[in-house]
Amino acid sequence: MDNSIFFAKFWGWYLLIFFFILSVNPKRIKQIFDDLNDQKFLILTAFIAIVIGLLNIIFHNIWEPSYKLIITLIGWTSLFIGIALFALPKQTVSFLVLTNIKLVQVIYTLLFLVGIYLLNIAYSIVLF
Repeated sequence: MDNSIFFAKFWGWYLLIFFFILSVNPKRIKQIFDDLNDQKFLILTAFIAIVIGLLNIIFHNIWEPSYKLIITLIGWTSLFIGIALFALPKQTVSFLVLTNIKLVQVIYTLLFLVGIYLLNIAYSIVLF
């Protein structure tokens, strides 16, 4: 299987699942923000984000104007957020907490649409 298709399936399903969990239980958003004050949670989250970002970048660092660019940008975003949480935890958490919960809902709705797009590319559900 091509790396691009693999990552389109992975990120598509991940974003779809993430959207439905937060839609069914919106209190999770506030809980995630509250958990960012726990240093153990923060270190673990940063570590996982760095590992996922690095793996994504190592196996898929394609900068062409297609769905492949979206996958690459997700990997780089994960890496940068992980590094920021690990290196500058207080500043990064302060920045993330300033983000309004309504804005987070808009962002994860947009990520849902990205997930649907990636799954459509991976499985050729709707031909266009």
